[in-house]
Amino acid sequence: MDITAAMVNELRNKTGLPMMQCKKALVEAGGNMDKATDILRKGGAAVGQKLAGRETSQGRVACYVDGGKAGIIVLRCETAPVANTVDFQKLANLLAKQAANLDNATPESLMASKMADNPSRSVQDEWNEAMNRIRENMQLAKAARLTGVVGSYLHHNGQVGVIVQMSGECPDEVRTDVCMHAAAMRPMCTTREEVDPALVAKEREIAAELVKGKPPQIVDKIVSGKLDKWYSEIVLVEQLFVKDDKQTVGQYVASRAKGVTVSRFHRFDVGGA
Repeated sequence: MDITAAMVNELRNKTGLPMMQCKKALVEAGGNMDKATDILRKGGAAVGQKLAGRETSQGRVACYVDGGKAGIIVLRCETAPVANTVDFQKLANLLAKQAANLDNATPESLMASKMADNPSRSVQDEWNEAMNRIRENMQLAKAARLTGVVGSYLHHNGQVGVIVQMSGECPDEVRTDVCMHAAAMRPMCTTREEVDPALVAKEREIAAELVKGKPPQIVDKIVSGKLDKWYSEIVLVEQLFVKDDKQTVGQYVASRAKGVTVSRFHRFDVGGA
């Protein structure tokens, strides 16, 4: 069967791959468009296997919010120029959207899933096609999802992103402000109840050592004060609000939406573990 320029162009538009690569696949498939597409997908998988093991120290964070669903992912690659390409950003955004639509969004479940808006295709299909175009090792490093009253923030360079879940309805601006604060101030937990008890015990031990020799009646008060200060540095709702340090994040939220607080958040950055 003759392979026409129109057929090659159709396959190129469908896959985004070079003309000669598309023509070669069509020749191998005997002109069958579906078979040629499968050949190219398999080629992308082969490229991925060949590149696996290369260091992925660059990349992007992507966030997606739609109604009561929010997804966030970290997609890594080898070099900064690739992280800024349209193809890479498109894949990252697609993965964030997919995360928002999965009940339990993890890198493993995400890669094994069918596309939410096109069940005839899998995430792996999209990954292989992108790999064929990008030609660098890629790693889906992190993925998470929140539902309910949600918001998001993505830093302009794509290196840091946050999604948040609020306990009740509040203005979109408040959700964004909380996310921006978390992006800047790197809180460890949402509330002090979530802090690892082992860390609390260690901090208490350090504080007690610092006031060793003080009168017993004031030791507990001093240790408690030092712990409160420590909590205010690592707990989101107790941190001083980055836009107004006269109030905490929790106080800011309550002032804009009575009875509402922050339930959960996920802060991802490209360089994070």
